[in-house]
Amino acid sequence: MMSSDPYPQNNRISRRLAMQLASTGVGASSLLSVDWLRAAATTPPVSTPRAKSVILIFNCGAPSHIDLWDPKPHAPDNVRGPYRPIETNVPGIYVSELLPQLARHADKLAIVRSVHHRHSSHNSGMHWSIVGRPYKMDSTLINPSRSDIPSFGTLTAWLAQRDGYSSQLPPYVITPEPHCDSLKYITPGQYGSCLGSKFDPLVLNNDPNAAGFHVPDMGLVDGVSLERQQQRSNLLGQLDSHGCRIEAEAARDHDVVQAKALSMANSSAVSRAFDLSQEPTAVRERYGRHTWGQSHLLARRLVEAGVPFVTTVNGRSIIWDTHKDNFNRLEQKLVPPMQQGYTALLEDLSERGLLDSTLVIWMGDFGRTPLINKDSGRDHWPSCYTMVLAGGGIRGGQVVGESDKIGAVPRTRPISPADIHATAFTALGYDPHAITFQSADGRPMLLSEGQAIKELL
Repeated sequence: MMSSDPYPQNNRISRRLAMQLASTGVGASSLLSVDWLRAAATTPPVSTPRAKSVILIFNCGAPSHIDLWDPKPHAPDNVRGPYRPIETNVPGIYVSELLPQLARHADKLAIVRSVHHRHSSHNSGMHWSIVGRPYKMDSTLINPSRSDIPSFGTLTAWLAQRDGYSSQLPPYVITPEPHCDSLKYITPGQYGSCLGSKFDPLVLNNDPNAAGFHVPDMGLVDGVSLERQQQRSNLLGQLDSHGCRIEAEAARDHDVVQAKALSMANSSAVSRAFDLSQEPTAVRERYGRHTWGQSHLLARRLVEAGVPFVTTVNGRSIIWDTHKDNFNRLEQKLVPPMQQGYTALLEDLSERGLLDSTLVIWMGDFGRTPLINKDSGRDHWPSCYTMVLAGGGIRGGQVVGESDKIGAVPRTRPISPADIHATAFTALGYDPHAITFQSADGRPMLLSEGQAIKELL
């Protein structure tokens, strides 16, 4: 039976807990990626947190690591592709010529070139990237459930609320739309999952670049004052108190959603944080007048207002899925808005003194095949890909891990998505091996089974 306490087992792992975890099978499954018992025994105490917030830039569909962050100029033509490597502002670090703006900020970036997992379908691949664990099947045709393990974004919001986060702004926001293969198949793990609907993020499902953008149903209804809204809320509470209490999960979820909606609707601070019209035209142009750029600008406004975790999804559905015409699509449609928004975000955070306290992570589902296919595209490749970190106390100006000569597998320092998450939790001041949450079947689960990447911290 699940505990009613939403924050169970928030203590350092004891010998007894270690034995419980091992007996429930957590230890056995973890051995696939990391000896977490050894990690729990050897991880040093977490120092004062540098990061207060995380912005996750997620590129649905999986960008090609070889064509962006991990160029292979000496590989054969059918691997190398048309792009040459260019110098960055850090001697010895090279990126693709598609990224000249980001090359000027390499001193801020930690480029991790040896990330890998084993799911090659989009939704399960996105799950492994954001949850740090494999899904029960490698498939695109899956959807979220309340038995899912939550993503590290959900867990960050859960931790924030455990530690007293009380703002009327939601602690986790996803803009503009959720991780998904299509709006029919949504990536599991990004909602409250086994923690419950209380910890669902706010998913905008709206375009921040649209004229007159606003969050749907946020704010008071025309003609209804704050006082009248409060009277309506009180009346609703009185009616509910005299009715028959329904204990079904759907009813509890409805109550949670209703309470969240009323709280946000009555808050001027929430409305201001989401109001992009307050930004000068020059700032909006700097980020780019497109969905990705304005989502990044919104992310900056939200972390500035104290939101712990924001995900900006670069592209509706799996737009980075370049099985065909990879190079033209990268040059003409995908890289320009991604690079503009990402660069503006780094610069803006730095200029406002927010980069040191904001961890920015760039990732996708997986990488793409070293071999270029007959349609001038690249196919799915989870065996090796790149993630990039900046800010939040991360040491930039370095490359961690190395892929082999064609970018097919890690050559040195293999890194799992769980290691990236453990690094993020550590930057936020949490020991990923000393805090657990409870799975749907009652098992204690570690925040992350990975190990923090010591070179980055």
